[in-house]
Amino acid sequence: MTKADIVHAIAERTGLERQAILIIVEEMMSTIKQNMADGENVYLRGFGTFEIVHRAQKTGRNISKNTTVIVPEHNIPKFKPCKEFKEMVK
Repeated sequence: MTKADIVHAIAERTGLERQAILIIVEEMMSTIKQNMADGENVYLRGFGTFEIVHRAQKTGRNISKNTTVIVPEHNIPKFKPCKEFKEMVK
């Protein structure tokens, strides 16, 4: 399912204009991304949690050159669905 499919489905269910729904969906995604970039987790009750996970520095291998590479510490986004969401997907 793409963003356009989501907008289309919401428009059919609600009867609202697609353009207005597209703006809302885009702003929601932008707000989630900006808050996570600022170091905040996003909690959507009944849906799930967008968390920031810290990865420590580690040593990796470049197999093609057979060399050791240092992977610096960094943060990555993670999504954890709520219990009801997990049950629906099962």
